Amino acid sequence: MLRFVLTCVVFFLAFNDKTFSAEGKPNILVILADDLGWGELSCQGFTQQIPTPNIDSIANNGVRFTSGYVSGPYCSPTRAGLMTGRYQQRFGHEFNPGPAASAPKTFGLSLNETTIANHLKTAGYATGWFGKSHLGYEPPFHPLKRGFDEFFGFLGGAHSYFDAIADSTNPILRGTESVKHLDYATDDFGNAAAAFIDKHKDQPWFCYLPFNAVHAPLEALDKYESRFKSIDDKKRRTFAAMLSAMDDNVGTVLNKLRQHKLEENTLIFFFSDNGGPTPSITSGNGPLRGFKAQTWEGGIRVPFMVQWKGRIPAGKVDDRPIIQLDILPTSLAAAGVTVKPDLKLDGVNLLPYLTGQNAGSPHEMLYWRFGQQIAIRMGDWKLVKAVGNQGVEGIERNNVASTAGAELYNLKNDIGEKQNLAEKEPARFKQMAAAWDEWNSQLVEPSWTPNRNAGAKAKAKRKQQ
Repeated sequence: MLRFVLTCVVFFLAFNDKTFSAEGKPNILVILADDLGWGELSCQGFTQQIPTPNIDSIANNGVRFTSGYVSGPYCSPTRAGLMTGRYQQRFGHEFNPGPAASAPKTFGLSLNETTIANHLKTAGYATGWFGKSHLGYEPPFHPLKRGFDEFFGFLGGAHSYFDAIADSTNPILRGTESVKHLDYATDDFGNAAAAFIDKHKDQPWFCYLPFNAVHAPLEALDKYESRFKSIDDKKRRTFAAMLSAMDDNVGTVLNKLRQHKLEENTLIFFFSDNGGPTPSITSGNGPLRGFKAQTWEGGIRVPFMVQWKGRIPAGKVDDRPIIQLDILPTSLAAAGVTVKPDLKLDGVNLLPYLTGQNAGSPHEMLYWRFGQQIAIRMGDWKLVKAVGNQGVEGIERNNVASTAGAELYNLKNDIGEKQNLAEKEPARFKQMAAAWDEWNSQLVEPSWTPNRNAGAKAKAKRKQQ
């Protein structure tokens, strides 16, 4: 009798466990927008100018984080953090490398780091990557060498949406072979992800879909741009078309899940790699101060939502700070993969927070270092030094990063970072500065630094050829 009772208890616990067994591993879908500002999506509530019903559906069917962050205000560093679950400054990936023609050959996601795809492939997942990489141009850094079974995309930081071979140093690739034709990159990447789901519908899969939309160049199909004839500004109209195209393609992928009845067995993340570079493409950050490449909120706070139907609440808005580093440990926990302590992850498993098991904050503190620019968030408070502070002019690492001259804001009362409270809160300033210094002492020097002159020379040389 005792043995029977114990058997029943074990079965009950296994059935109700918050992670799946090997026979029921969830699929994992990570959708990444490029340069999408915090204020743009209609579900964010700041503008209804560009309807985004498919992206909004992820928020409606899951949890939308209003304090979702990325660990760098720039494309490549954020992606390095996503892939590893670790602050990228720990392994020297602090900056973008520059164009492929001028980037150092050593540029790329450190080969000493284990990617989310490495983990999931070992756990029996099919792994596919469709879109932008920006994590290394040389063969050792290729997605197919970093745990992915399939790759369709490009290795650089930006690409034409129409011309597959516009840049001979950064072509569109299927696997390792150049592709000669594109219809429209956003459509092509969405369709490739849907085809991957078709192919692997009967096994657990991990699909990474990093669109290059809405990153420059501003290029859109007429069928998308015709939706926004009421927008007079050409730049803004094309941006709206590009965002609408991305939303359509998010819908293509979500519809594929529904077609195969996979929606309730798929953990979905959607976020942006950094804030909007508003002056160049009009991507807006709502009430936030600053833009891409800055540690003001406008550079690092991004749209961020998670869906897992039947497993986490629907339609919930959560104000607790999280970061893209959390995606790796959350995905591994969902897949039943044990995280070894020697990985030294900075991200945390969000599942207990998403399900309501843990009402606390996932992070006591979040940190940033981007050249001279720094930031730390502790609860509602943020200590920051960014462009415009104490001689900080841009992203170049001309001086050692420090908290000297930083400013202090209460984000709960002042989301736009307008009222500097450093002088009124000296004890808090000191506490947060000490915490940032302690974190900074654990980091390494950047493995490469921005070299804009080299990039400009390389571009000029290509034009002459």
